Amino acid sequence: MSAFWASVFGVPLPICSCGVIPTAIALRREGASKGASMAFMVSTPATGVDSILATYSLLGLPFAIIRPIAAFATSLLAGAVTNFATKSEKDIPLEMKDDDCCKVKPHGVKNKLYETFDYGFGEILGSVAKWLVVGLVLGALISAFVPDDLFIRFREYPLLCMIAVLIVAMPMYTCAMGSIPLAVALIEKGLTPGAAFVLLMAGPATSIASMTVVGKNFGKRALIAYLSSIAVGAIGFGLLIDYFWMNSFISAIPMMGKTMDIPQKGIVYTLSAVVLAVLFIRELIPWKIFKKSKSITKDEIMKTYNVIGMSCEHCKRSVENAVKEIPGVTKAEVSLHDKSVQVEGNASEELVRKAVEKTGFVFGGEKK
Repeated sequence: MSAFWASVFGVPLPICSCGVIPTAIALRREGASKGASMAFMVSTPATGVDSILATYSLLGLPFAIIRPIAAFATSLLAGAVTNFATKSEKDIPLEMKDDDCCKVKPHGVKNKLYETFDYGFGEILGSVAKWLVVGLVLGALISAFVPDDLFIRFREYPLLCMIAVLIVAMPMYTCAMGSIPLAVALIEKGLTPGAAFVLLMAGPATSIASMTVVGKNFGKRALIAYLSSIAVGAIGFGLLIDYFWMNSFISAIPMMGKTMDIPQKGIVYTLSAVVLAVLFIRELIPWKIFKKSKSITKDEIMKTYNVIGMSCEHCKRSVENAVKEIPGVTKAEVSLHDKSVQVEGNASEELVRKAVEKTGFVFGGEKK
């Protein structure tokens, strides 16, 4: 039942495969079983309210319906397999110490409202913007330069096609939103809907970062259960789609190579597009390059530490917030490009290590 409820709450949440790491670690520290934590890690990044709506817009209603169902079923499988594989192990929650680095400051109603809007119009868009744009660009390149019949010759071997997609999709980081334009472009070039569905499932649900953290915090058995469940779930639903509903799925895709007359949508649609574009630009452009760097006084210390496993805005904010809670830290700024956190203040390396590891990422020591 714990895996069931973890799956129920995980499916609609818009969190990516690396952003779900600190949340799953926190659930585990609060007493959740390994199976429940693993179910949450599988169901959450594979779908989200935002990705389900985008799936409906670009891939049609059948994909939008089957995607959350498959994520839910696969996460239940992951929870059950993890519980079975680790039943001989003592189910002791991850250690939760009352360290100075992890004391949470009280938040009033004003701060909670600010954080709500900051998350909805900042953090989520920061996680989605980059990868959605990347997905759209790659999808456009595939549509323009890949031969139209490239994948048609492989339709006789659907299982082989799905395994190839799975091998490529599992280690790379693909968010639930960014994978949708890729799936559209690949289907347009002849890839079966089932194989494209494997990309939609396996790409967002796994990444090198999530594999590393699962192995480190939950053990090798849990890691094997995690990967095998995603593989079985993705390929199983992919085969169902190809064998029973291939024509239905293909005919439901709205824009497969067709020229469409886009009607005038009106002021609401236009304003929404403008607002979304402005918010995307705000998240994509590193505005800090336009700001003058503050000089460091002789009483302040600034050090940079390596943090392994970060790849999105959710990761960035999790690490920054954790490090900022350390007594003596005046500023913490994460660089996703360098995979590091720059800490200003007089906190010790040990406290920074504890704060980073509490979020579920790997501390790599001071950057030389």
